[in-house]
Amino acid sequence: MLDYFGFTLLLFAGALAAGLLGALSGLGGGVVIVPLLTLVFHVDIHYAIGASLIAVIATSSGAASAFVKEGYSNIRIAMFLEMATTIGAIAGAFVAVYMSPSTIAIIFGCVLVYSAITARSEPKFPDNFKKSLFAERLKMNSHYPSISGPQSYSVYNIFGGFSLMTVAGMLSGLLGIGSGVIKVVAMDKVMKIPFKVSTATSNFMIGVTAAASAGIYLHRGYIDPAISMSVMLGALAGAVIGARYMVRFRVKMLRNIFSIIIFVLAIEMIYNGITHKLG
Repeated sequence: MLDYFGFTLLLFAGALAAGLLGALSGLGGGVVIVPLLTLVFHVDIHYAIGASLIAVIATSSGAASAFVKEGYSNIRIAMFLEMATTIGAIAGAFVAVYMSPSTIAIIFGCVLVYSAITARSEPKFPDNFKKSLFAERLKMNSHYPSISGPQSYSVYNIFGGFSLMTVAGMLSGLLGIGSGVIKVVAMDKVMKIPFKVSTATSNFMIGVTAAASAGIYLHRGYIDPAISMSVMLGALAGAVIGARYMVRFRVKMLRNIFSIIIFVLAIEMIYNGITHKLG
């Protein structure tokens, strides 16, 4: 009984840290939870992914509600870009028949390495960079809270971001991975949305995709209530804490956290691709 109780506490503590990182980085915490369960606690990979999906939903729900309340998440942008992610996921299901997941994993890993390097720098605006008229018509331009007061921002290159979101959905369909990394990069680098808004909006979007995937894993019996409950509660607590104290974190610190996480993910993806562990 004591061993089981200790195991549960360790799961909760690990998930709490993952939820905190997931909320601050916009990745949902699954990047940390799956390796944690498989490598540290030796949980079967299918059950680890199932628990991770539940945790991502919890992280997204907890962080999203707090981010919306605080004024970070941009709902209009999230709903528009979710259409692209869905289209990409459907396309990925067809392309998966003709392309090797290992090849895509290596390419994706290389893209993440580049993203990890560029994520540490603030996006620059060329002199001839024009605001998106389409974004203005959809009322996507908004503002977010900061220590010095509300900061307004405009959305740029909305169709470029839409295209990259389609790629993110396609990669999700091909590899069965979360696309939070691509979502944050697309909004931050391509659409020039402030980093805190990008991570908050990504948190809002991630839960939609995870919910659909979780249904499949539940149907196949890969969601263990004992594991999933501890992970879910820890991730939810971490997400709420991360969302509450987001305003106190400096953008540079968040960029560094984000960069480190996706660099580690990139190495893992490239390694799994080279060793053909993805199929």
